[in-house]
Amino acid sequence: MKIKQMKATDLQLNTQLANTSPGDLEESPAFQQLSKLASLSDAAAESLSKHHGDLRLDGVTILSDTATEFLSKHKGVLWLCNLGRLSDAAAESLSKHKGEIGIGITSLSDAGAESLSKHKGNLLLFDLTSLSDTAAESLSKHKGGLGLGVTSLSEAAAESLSRHKGVLWLGGLRSLSDAAVESLSKHKGSILYLDLKEISEVAAESLSRHKGALGLGLTSLSDPVAKALSKHKGYLFFDKISSLSNTSAESLSKHRGALGLGLRRLSDSVAKALSKHKGVLVFDDLTSLSDTAAESLSRHTGILRMNALESLSNVAAESLSKHKGRLILKSLTNLSDEAAESLSKHSGLYSDN
Repeated sequence: MKIKQMKATDLQLNTQLANTSPGDLEESPAFQQLSKLASLSDAAAESLSKHHGDLRLDGVTILSDTATEFLSKHKGVLWLCNLGRLSDAAAESLSKHKGEIGIGITSLSDAGAESLSKHKGNLLLFDLTSLSDTAAESLSKHKGGLGLGVTSLSEAAAESLSRHKGVLWLGGLRSLSDAAVESLSKHKGSILYLDLKEISEVAAESLSRHKGALGLGLTSLSDPVAKALSKHKGYLFFDKISSLSNTSAESLSKHRGALGLGLRRLSDSVAKALSKHKGVLVFDDLTSLSDTAAESLSRHTGILRMNALESLSNVAAESLSKHKGRLILKSLTNLSDEAAESLSKHSGLYSDN
């Protein structure tokens, strides 16, 4: 999972900018996102360090320790998405940076991890695919959100990371032992995200006891796993789920806390089951909604959010106007006058349009 890179659609960076002197670069309104700049001199790094705001050096693959030391003095978000390696000295420098850091390194020494653990703020290492037990122990002491792209974790590393206090986002996992999941379930930060494609019933039971927001990258849910996870208390979200059985939907409807599902399609029967969920219900990947599903969801009580819906039929709009609670539809762009009239009757409607 790569660090998300912004597209400079309104920022034309060319050789003229790349060849600008450090002094002029410092004053340029375009320099904060140098996506085409492959290298950076020490002098240019010193100038860029004085920029107030986000600094995204998406194209830079090599930085000297001196340049890194200068950039560590920058205040704001600093992204080095394609930096191939990080020396121990550079890691020590970046530990002093004030603000979010995203670094595209694929490996990290134990000494480097010890240094970065002293950084305060979000630390995003989504290209990092492996982590030693010693490095995990160090990073567990980091204060702020921690994002790692590791594909696996030893049980000792999982035990260490469970002690991290803050958002813990493990976005590249392929597998974890039940014992490792049991350890991570004890994580007490605000959010725990595990990008696992499947988990056992034993692991699901462990995660159901997690305290805080829990996100899982599962693409499907077995009925026993759904039943176990429904006992979790807090925000529960499945951002990659593609299908859900009626039985699993019935189980999740009993979940107490916000529920987020990345479904792109919602069957009428699943909508009927989930309408019984009490609390926040989020379908931010749903692009269409049948009239029957809308009728079912209108009976849901609480916040209902469907931010990818661009249109609603007149019948669906009439049904949703009867929903009790806040209704969030931020992407509606295609709505008839009749449908708009119906939705206007909903006292808790929120839309950008």
